[in-house]
Amino acid sequence: MTRKIRKILVANRGEIAVRVIRACHDLGIGSVAVYSDCDHAALHVRMADEAYHIGPSPAAESYLVHENIIAAARRAGADAIHPGYGFLAENADFARKVVAAGLVFIGPAPETIALLGDKLAAREVAQRAGLPVTPGARLDGAGGEEALAATRQIGFPILVKAAAGGGGKGMRIVAAPGEFAEALESASREAKSAFGDGRVYIEKYLARPRHVEIQILCDRHGNAVHLFERECSIQRRHQKVIEESPSPMMTPELRARMGDAAVRLARESGYVGAGTVEFLVDRDRSFYFLEVNTRLQVEHPVTEMVTGIDLVAEQIAVAEGERLRWRQEDIRLHGHALECRIYAEDPEEGFLPSTGTLRNYRAPSGPGVRVDSGVVVYSEIPVYYDPIIAKLIVWGRDRDEAIRRAGRALVEYRIGGVQSTIEFHRAVLRNPKFLAGDLSTRFLEEEFPENNYLVLDDKLREQIAIAAALETAARERTIIVQNNARGGAAPSNWVLVHRRSVLKPFSGSR
Repeated sequence: MTRKIRKILVANRGEIAVRVIRACHDLGIGSVAVYSDCDHAALHVRMADEAYHIGPSPAAESYLVHENIIAAARRAGADAIHPGYGFLAENADFARKVVAAGLVFIGPAPETIALLGDKLAAREVAQRAGLPVTPGARLDGAGGEEALAATRQIGFPILVKAAAGGGGKGMRIVAAPGEFAEALESASREAKSAFGDGRVYIEKYLARPRHVEIQILCDRHGNAVHLFERECSIQRRHQKVIEESPSPMMTPELRARMGDAAVRLARESGYVGAGTVEFLVDRDRSFYFLEVNTRLQVEHPVTEMVTGIDLVAEQIAVAEGERLRWRQEDIRLHGHALECRIYAEDPEEGFLPSTGTLRNYRAPSGPGVRVDSGVVVYSEIPVYYDPIIAKLIVWGRDRDEAIRRAGRALVEYRIGGVQSTIEFHRAVLRNPKFLAGDLSTRFLEEEFPENNYLVLDDKLREQIAIAAALETAARERTIIVQNNARGGAAPSNWVLVHRRSVLKPFSGSR
């Protein structure tokens, strides 16, 4: 049975909200934005057909308040809610409330979210589906000698992991028995604080694995396909920063086996919608189930670029009850794509968030370049949320061309008013091991010890500073001319001095 969706409320903000709103526009579906106090002028609010205020700036008082979002959907007359990623995207309780309110939740069933969101339960589903898992053990409240005995069976090093949540929280690497008790206690405490669930489990730690994920898409009629892999081994503190497809280490035979494994798990769990099955791949190309993300991934554009399939549009079609339009043999890989997550962070200060006003913003363009962003000039990067500025996605006929295009696009970026990770990405893309495809989840800590990502020599830094000063001066002269033309007074020298002092050099300029 199909149910045509006429209007979708997007329960999110920033670039993912913009992405979903654009899909709604393409499909002729009404779009509804929600916003907190500090997002009242945000791009996603301006792009949507309607927008509703849902609370103060902190996420806990706005984007995470179930009742406020559902109330906004009812007020707008929306018949579906798309959660995006983050916030409430993997919250089974929220999904239940959406369904109970008579609305369509664009994602898996609440029961599936709950099942696969529990990493212990997800491991059991994976094992029933015949997927390889790393040696591990449930602790189920075991402590002291009992827990330590479990570690001896697995062998050190081990990884202590939270049973709920993600994002690297509640995870500890333990190299020796003497470190275990403290790691167990601190991981459980962090998991309890972050997810309200202090349960942890242990598994064998793979020292230098690659992180490879398989995109799946399933309908309500039992059809399931995979859309090949993405490699996301370039991580910092368990957070992905660069992703690409296809993986440079992949073979056709391994791709087929991993894709088949992901589809088997999807069928075993009764999965419906778009999702991602994540794996760790050892140096000998043995792969092990890691977890399932029951939502759209941040890096989904990479898959869209190499398959030509609009994943958000497909999510909506599946939510309406439509059958998948493809069989597995119909889906083809075309070229190579990679994504750089551009954050408002300061690499020179340990990647601390750099909040403030975007006083200059120009995104790159040209062949093979896509930018997903939720900002424009004078947008605010608030302290309350993830400081992502944009996702730069590039496509090339092969990996070499994609990397060259990414490098060109990064140079074209102009970001002023906040610091950014542009130079960090440029450093990674120039690294010989990255160019050779020799990756692991420890790539950054091995290749850039002590966060030494800065690759600018003194001369180039000087050039950047001069370019920034010239651009600022030109902008100020333009303002003066415009003011004079309108009969207004020109800014005083004191005003100009102040402007120069607060405007920071443009990241990525040269």
